[in-house]
Amino acid sequence: MKNYTCAVLTTSDKGSRGEREDTSGPALMEILAARGFTVAAHELVPDRIEDIQRVLLAWIDDRQIDLVVTTGGTGLAPSDVTPEATRPLLEREIPGMAEAMRAASFTKTPHAVMARGLAGSRGQSLIINLPGSRRAALENIEVLLPALPHALDKIKGSTEDCQP
Repeated sequence: MKNYTCAVLTTSDKGSRGEREDTSGPALMEILAARGFTVAAHELVPDRIEDIQRVLLAWIDDRQIDLVVTTGGTGLAPSDVTPEATRPLLEREIPGMAEAMRAASFTKTPHAVMARGLAGSRGQSLIINLPGSRRAALENIEVLLPALPHALDKIKGSTEDCQP
């Protein structure tokens, strides 16, 4: 795998106030580093569209980070706004990634049908919304890990055939 950069954005009102420890963000950084990604950034912000978008735009448009994963804010609570923050920034959605995560999660819990995370590209970066719980975030990223290098190659303009 090429040396791709990644960043993890945790969205949590309680986490941003110090009322809850962020366990999903560090776990995601660990698994991505173990898979050969260079972890370039991690941040924790409240569940506010403007805060989420500010970080995503800085990481993608300014720093050109290859893979940005968010964790948190993908459920049905009124404060869960990560998909609403992400969608307007995407140039192209990649629904198969979100569908694969939900399908795999549904084999473990019927609550997976409530997951609203998105995946898509902006410029030459890939953005993936993951659930906020450590376990669910890791289960979901595991589904996508085998496809991520090829997806990033394609987003960056590779013309190689899509063969597993």
